[in-house]
Amino acid sequence: MVPISPTHLEDLVHEVIEQDLPPIVVAGHPALRQPALEYSGQLNAACLQKLVDTMRNVMRAAPGVGLAAPQLGIPLRIAVLEDGVELPAAVAAERERTPLAFFAVLNPSYTAVGSATANFYEGCLSVPGYQAAVERAHTISFAYTSPAGLAVDRHLSGWSARIAQHETDHLNGTLYLDRAQPRSLAHNREYAARWAQPGIAEARKALDF
Repeated sequence: MVPISPTHLEDLVHEVIEQDLPPIVVAGHPALRQPALEYSGQLNAACLQKLVDTMRNVMRAAPGVGLAAPQLGIPLRIAVLEDGVELPAAVAAERERTPLAFFAVLNPSYTAVGSATANFYEGCLSVPGYQAAVERAHTISFAYTSPAGLAVDRHLSGWSARIAQHETDHLNGTLYLDRAQPRSLAHNREYAARWAQPGIAEARKALDF
């Protein structure tokens, strides 16, 4: 990524956290296409906590189920995740979507556990208005450091694993569209009208992907 001085980084973070709800940057912004910096204590504890709080508030207001620091224009490997979306039982069961309590991660990475994958539509707050089908690992080992400095390694599966993969990808300069099946791309209006079934079989047949 383009080098950034510690002073510039600190100024950038303060500019963001001084806003009640800073805007989410969208596709085309260079922060979304550069690997983020490893977090190594660049922020003091109070500033880090304020950034995490700000990211949580922006994620919830959007609303979304995850947010990475580059989505606020900040090139640090920090993300927040939470899934409390209520869905019809059939949809939640097919997608293996269960509640995920809020947590923040520093320097996350993931590896697939086993070879099973899951293919569903997903969207992104930085690519508003569209969704596309993405095949991802069904179960992952998700390693990260907590804001308190604790090393964590947890197994995630189903939709929680999808969220973790999506947010970690952001920190590597990858958008979900890079992994999506291009012919599946659907505007939210068309998705809601035609392809909001629990699975993607009908969309796959009609859109030929």
